[in-house]
Amino acid sequence: MNADFSERRVKMVDGQIRTTDVTSAPLIEAMLSVPREVFVGAGQQDLAYIDEDIRVSAGVNGGGARYLMEPSPLAKLLQLAEIGDRDSVLDVGCGTGYSAALLSRIAKSVVALESDPALAEAAKSTLSALDCQNVTVVTGPLPQGHAAKAPYDVIFIGGSVEEVPAALLDQLAEDGRLVVVEGQGNSGVARLFFKAGGVVTGRRAFNAAIKPLPGFERVHAFEF
Repeated sequence: MNADFSERRVKMVDGQIRTTDVTSAPLIEAMLSVPREVFVGAGQQDLAYIDEDIRVSAGVNGGGARYLMEPSPLAKLLQLAEIGDRDSVLDVGCGTGYSAALLSRIAKSVVALESDPALAEAAKSTLSALDCQNVTVVTGPLPQGHAAKAPYDVIFIGGSVEEVPAALLDQLAEDGRLVVVEGQGNSGVARLFFKAGGVVTGRRAFNAAIKPLPGFERVHAFEF
């Protein structure tokens, strides 16, 4: 079975990752080495390498369902951040820990932030089993980030949002990058935010339709 999953990882990279202009060698190597099947439920392992989002939680306290992001947009977003081996990364909405495991292979250190306690515990267990020693899993509200270990060279938001909170942009280091998909469904757009001279600017990168990350809904002001 392990050999079978290894073959599926190769097919995922060849058929879903390389074909969407992902060329980063460290990222491709990470996706070939991290066992995606251990980050889904026991009954979902045969689905781990399909080119679709996989639900990993129905949500808690009225929050929306959570998903393991489809491989292709995940890889494109991580490549967009141009992560290096000296970078500290904040992984916002790490879920079961797959994105944090990939990041652990290409960054110096990773803070994996999760608001769902059950998902956070699952991420801790799996990342420990994979010996991802440079990852720290923390639990807390996702829009607030994790200021205790800021600033970060890279912030990755693992789902689409309506807007990026100022609290996350404030936690970027100088020359830091934040990657995110703004908007839902076919209106989603991947954006790269960059801090230079203390000022954050953003640019559009590519269209991307991914599942929303609960907690990032735009607050609508009351108007007379």
